[in-house]
Amino acid sequence: MRLIIIAGVFSMIFSLFATPLLIKALRKRGKSQAIRISEGDINYPEHQAKIGTPSMGGIAILGGSVVGYSMAHFLLWRPPTLSALMALALMFGLAAVGFADDYLKIYKQNSRGIRARTKLIGQAAVALIFGYFAINFPDEYGRTPGSSALSIVRDTNIVLPTVLFFLLVWFLITATTNAVNLTDGLDGLAILPCVLIAGALSVFSYATSNFEYANYLNIPFVSGAGELLVICSS
Repeated sequence: MRLIIIAGVFSMIFSLFATPLLIKALRKRGKSQAIRISEGDINYPEHQAKIGTPSMGGIAILGGSVVGYSMAHFLLWRPPTLSALMALALMFGLAAVGFADDYLKIYKQNSRGIRARTKLIGQAAVALIFGYFAINFPDEYGRTPGSSALSIVRDTNIVLPTVLFFLLVWFLITATTNAVNLTDGLDGLAILPCVLIAGALSVFSYATSNFEYANYLNIPFVSGAGELLVICSS
């Protein structure tokens, strides 16, 4: 519990101070997203109000997550787990795809960004690398960060072939990422869907990482899920 609280506090402090500085720096350098005013015969006059709005705010989200998680483990002198490092690496990998999209929108003033096909290929590459690490590199007890055994509400006897496991990982990561991305496009604030998703994942992480709760709810017990709760707090 101390890890969770410390991570949340340091992440909040970082965000409160770093986000205004980031916005000021982006505005000073004119790093705002290109706005699509019209397309063919269709005009979007309401988009005029968005001109000059800074983009690339995901830097603050990533920074807060890393600072919160790192400070919590540093102060309590606990080493990070492979599952947590994989989750953070997944965040940065997907952020790199988003950065390429923002680069075209901001520096090249291309409102469309990178092609949808290119974005999906980049997300697929990150997801498949994550999937590979998930079922390899077992700990001293022989447990890997992920499992190819299918679990819905509770454990089943179905074990997915490696190819199907990779496809499932790709689908889940791509679907979740683009769900946030599309929601972000509605109002330009990705933090709201991130907070909602992190909040929901926190509940699942806490329930599955506690043996007594998992046993009472008759859901799978996942020993490393507590570390993901720290990331969600950040």
